[in-house]
Amino acid sequence: MIEALNIHKTYNDLHVLKGVDLHIQKSEIISIVGASGAGKTTLLQILGTLEKPDSNNESILKVNNTDVYALNAKELAKFRNANIGFIFQFHQLLPEFTALENICIPAFIGKRPKAETEKRAKELLGFLGLLKRADHKPAQMSGGEQQRVAVARSLINNPGVIFADEPSGNLDSESAENLHKLFFDLREEFGQTFVIVTHNEELANMADKKLTMVDGKIV
Repeated sequence: MIEALNIHKTYNDLHVLKGVDLHIQKSEIISIVGASGAGKTTLLQILGTLEKPDSNNESILKVNNTDVYALNAKELAKFRNANIGFIFQFHQLLPEFTALENICIPAFIGKRPKAETEKRAKELLGFLGLLKRADHKPAQMSGGEQQRVAVARSLINNPGVIFADEPSGNLDSESAENLHKLFFDLREEFGQTFVIVTHNEELANMADKKLTMVDGKIV
């Protein structure tokens, strides 16, 4: 599913990632832990194709058997939209849109038919227990409900892999526990691969594989 080799990233004089190698199988749930500043979020952004590694190293990144660095910018954006989902700590829902509309946005960007997209969005809302919230805007929902809407948004295009950056970091303990269980339910239901950066030890220990980052490397 994901093969990353020799990933380096430098910001000015700060060498954040120092030759990371990573192999992730389809339908695995991987947690990445480590102290703040260890490079976890930077690695997640590179694996998710939101950033590029340093160009002076022979880095390799393959996602779903596609060499992403062989794609031009337009091809990469299309690939990302179809194959990768993202969940952030601060859900990043658009406040002026309803739950249903927020979920549909990635599919509309991918030019998927409106009726088909809304049907899929309602199915996801039903699976997540939020169908009654379809016409509610983010301000009308709890933090846990907003995060589940963000999860549904990440799933709308049926991506092969979902990257989550501190997905439960802004939730109360009960909502966080429900979200953690949801990832495993989703894996069983839809077969997605999850790569989760977290400081939550409970979630990290639930994963199929727990990777620890120290000073820009996986140890």
